[in-house]
Amino acid sequence: MVQIKEFRIAMPISLEEYQIAQKYMVMKMQQQNTNSTEGVEVLENRLTEDEVLGICQYTSKVYRLQSKAPTWLTTFAPADALVMHEEAWNAYPRCKTVIKCPYFTKFSLTVETIHKADNGQSENVHGLTKEQLAAREVEYIDIASAATDYWSYAVGNNNTDFSKFKSSRTGRGPLLDGWQDKCKPVMTAYKLVTIDAPYWGFGYRLEQALLGGEKALFLESHRNCFGWIDEWFGMTMQQIHELERQSDSSLNKKIGKPEGLSLEIDETHSKRFQINSEKHEVVVDT
Repeated sequence: MVQIKEFRIAMPISLEEYQIAQKYMVMKMQQQNTNSTEGVEVLENRLTEDEVLGICQYTSKVYRLQSKAPTWLTTFAPADALVMHEEAWNAYPRCKTVIKCPYFTKFSLTVETIHKADNGQSENVHGLTKEQLAAREVEYIDIASAATDYWSYAVGNNNTDFSKFKSSRTGRGPLLDGWQDKCKPVMTAYKLVTIDAPYWGFGYRLEQALLGGEKALFLESHRNCFGWIDEWFGMTMQQIHELERQSDSSLNKKIGKPEGLSLEIDETHSKRFQINSEKHEVVVDT
């Protein structure tokens, strides 16, 4: 049975800042979670043009997450059942990610994200049909809260108490009850997750487990985005792109894969992305 869930994650940063913060966070988390046996392998990272999103950054990655597998899954599936192939199209502020699993060939998970300069109260930003809206479940994720379920322990290690945290460079924080309605700037990542694991007997349980994993990842990654604000604040997109080159190469060395992946990020003749903060659209610089 196909499940549709929309996660809304408000952030005490601007729409423009989030573009930098998210890229920095992804690089740092990938480095922290990659070693010689598991982690992230970058296959491609290049500019492309998508029929729906237009010009965007395309990435292809392999995630080896054997140690994250819950015990019940390992009773009937091999250790490499949580080897995932991810394709992503980033046309910020719109992004799309498709995750597939070679072991469960019928399984699919799609995350469609729209970033808006609001506090998470916009309805149907993804333009869903009446049928999809009826099936959709909405859940708000508060980065000031710490989860305590299985996936939060498997995915997360950010123990920052945001009720006491204050950025030394920006003065932002602490995040107290109702901060989403009081903070300026504020923006929200609207993440629509569509998941389908059509396997009799365990498909629904697999869907629920991976939805739980996605929720924990969204919480951890966005807690890191804000928790690391004094590291990324003030960086330019050109600096981030140079770090991406270095990070992708380093990841593949860690996991023992040869170099030679496609990298086309912010080169002299490449198109660069900027954000129009008023219209919230992608502007392409040539």
